[in-house]
Amino acid sequence: MKIQERTGAGAGRSAGPVQPSVGDRLPTPPRERKPALAALAVLLILVGALGATMLVLQAGDRVEVVKVTRDIQPGESVTGSDVTSVMVADDDSINYVKWSQLGALKELKAKTTIYKDTVVMGQMFAEGESLPAGKASVGVALKEGQYPSDIKPGDTVAVYNVDTSAASDKSESTSTASGGLIVDNAKVNTKAEDSDATVSTGNLSLTLLVDQADAAAVARSASAGAVAVVHVSGN
Repeated sequence: MKIQERTGAGAGRSAGPVQPSVGDRLPTPPRERKPALAALAVLLILVGALGATMLVLQAGDRVEVVKVTRDIQPGESVTGSDVTSVMVADDDSINYVKWSQLGALKELKAKTTIYKDTVVMGQMFAEGESLPAGKASVGVALKEGQYPSDIKPGDTVAVYNVDTSAASDKSESTSTASGGLIVDNAKVNTKAEDSDATVSTGNLSLTLLVDQADAAAVARSASAGAVAVVHVSGN
């Protein structure tokens, strides 16, 4: 009798929701693998690391070389005040003049015009005088008033004979012997001021680069102290 009562009481209860067991969970979809993106990421990391390594190596592989601080004219040598040192990437294919070779460089002559801020290379210089074909180098001594006050190496000048006396050499043209233009486009190679220990005399010595055909006339006028130079276009 008791067994039936218990059974009857249990039959009147509502059934609760059935919980799924652990083994009955729904399977999750597998993650989609993207090997191409992973490989690209690895490649970018390697490239970045290689670039950083190259920068470090290049920064440490530099050499101190010579750079000119003013224009150097053909046949002219450099001095300590004409140059400075700069650091560049070392390259065996470029014939840099290293700063440690400056002493030897001072003994050489420029083969052509070397412009300010140029990094010097060995082929720009040679032993002895090296003048362009068809040119001659002539020295002239000038007094104050026979040259512009701001004249400097590299300037283009016209050369005049300023002797107003009558021509003594009939073989010379009147323009050359008794005053007139000798050269219209000479180049100033070097400049040296004459001075004593206390005061400047105002005298100036120039080395001019002229055509060989004009060299004799310039030298004759210079020896007579009858040369004047003026700036012309081309500077």
